[in-house]
Amino acid sequence: MLMIRLQRTGKRGQAYFRVVILEHTSRVKGKYIELLGNYNPHQKEFKVKKDRIEHWVSKGAQVSPTVNNLMVNYKVWNKPKMQSWKPKKSSKEAVTDAQPTPAV
Repeated sequence: MLMIRLQRTGKRGQAYFRVVILEHTSRVKGKYIELLGNYNPHQKEFKVKKDRIEHWVSKGAQVSPTVNNLMVNYKVWNKPKMQSWKPKKSSKEAVTDAQPTPAV
């Protein structure tokens, strides 16, 4: 399955991201099929080739939640935001859910 996602470049402390399309099982810094744009979070710049992204999505490529949310924030397309992560249960909640309190 093809995936449109971010690929981190830049120096330590100065992150810079490429928007690329690649196989979802490939390495994060691996070879990509096509460069679709870039994102600089320090200068709040987000540039993408909208026509190429729409082309790849029509071919069946999936957009990562982070890229989707960036495209919504920068008004590149009008789709709903995705939840990019789920909060984990704390260990205390997991223990209390697993062991019911004994009746006295």
